[in-house]
Amino acid sequence: MRRLRVVFPLLLLAWAAESCLTPAKGNLPSSSSLTLLPAAEGSPFAHVTQRRGFQFPQDHGPHPDYQSEWWYYTGNLQTAQGQSLGYQLTFFRRGLAPGPAAGPADFSTDEIYFAHLAVTDPPDREHVFFERFSRGSAGLSGASGSPYRVWLEAWSAAGMDPAGNQVRLQARQGPWAIDLQLLATRPVVEQGDHGLSQKGESSGNASYYLSFTRMLTQGTLLLNGHKVSVSGQSWFDHEWGTNALETDEIGWDWFGLQLSDGRDLMLYQIRRADGSISPYSSGTLVASDGSSRPLSAGEVMLQVLDQWRSPESGATYPSGWRLRIPSEGIDLQVEPRLADQEMRLNFVYWEGAVAVSGESAGAPVEGSGYVELTGYKQSMQGVF
Repeated sequence: MRRLRVVFPLLLLAWAAESCLTPAKGNLPSSSSLTLLPAAEGSPFAHVTQRRGFQFPQDHGPHPDYQSEWWYYTGNLQTAQGQSLGYQLTFFRRGLAPGPAAGPADFSTDEIYFAHLAVTDPPDREHVFFERFSRGSAGLSGASGSPYRVWLEAWSAAGMDPAGNQVRLQARQGPWAIDLQLLATRPVVEQGDHGLSQKGESSGNASYYLSFTRMLTQGTLLLNGHKVSVSGQSWFDHEWGTNALETDEIGWDWFGLQLSDGRDLMLYQIRRADGSISPYSSGTLVASDGSSRPLSAGEVMLQVLDQWRSPESGATYPSGWRLRIPSEGIDLQVEPRLADQEMRLNFVYWEGAVAVSGESAGAPVEGSGYVELTGYKQSMQGVF
């Protein structure tokens, strides 16, 4: 869902709910405040109700018949001196009316983009984060499938090959920046049921969810004005759909882990208001040869080992886990590389680099990954 990676962000820029239901376009307000609203009943947007065949690079691009979409890049990198660093670059699209643009671009729009950039430097105990948003018109922001590209002003993810398996990420905010080249080293993973990721019992409460779980990464980071060369592994999630959380659900915990034995693990837990976990929580285990199989909620045992309270937002997050999948001989400890990786933006969530240790198939294993935690500052109802 990575945006669980489970359900996906629904964005509206201080617009009334009915603005989502009309094909008429309007000019965006000048305020930078974002109000996130779910799809209204009777929304004209398409819903995810059945499997579909995917075609690339087109399906790496936008799906304007659906209301919400995101492209999520995260990674754990190292310098030549062995310094560990993390990054996140995410693009979100929110439709105001379904379908491609129906009129002149200019500065009117029927969709909005926003993006998050973060860099984590555990040795210096720094986690910096930034946000941009813009109308999807006049070249300010947008997406295409062939060639693959997603951008918001100067922040971009651009395909470097016809299939979209190789991507360049570029984003800069003041003295902080990323300039990275990513190469997928295994096939696209179709999460859930052949790419259909069901999030609840309601019809259409689902997303199409695709991942590159291992992307060989190299390039440079700008750390407060200091440029360093880096290499490592990245993870890419792409989701789109229309519906949001069930009425009793408040948020989710998402894990994307890369293990030293070659296996990758995606897991999300959807949390209810009463503290229970939705049975529609699930995951995927990817083998070293790129094959994958779904994981049901009952196969995974997740125990919180510690907590961290944000002095800025006041939210208390889990901060360390024991993750077990007995059927696969997996017993892992997952620890944040830095406790404070909270994203204090228009909505507050925790997204951060983690280190992994433990056992996999009876042998010692290490690893790295990213974890996303939502709904701890406030319920995500009305947001997703």
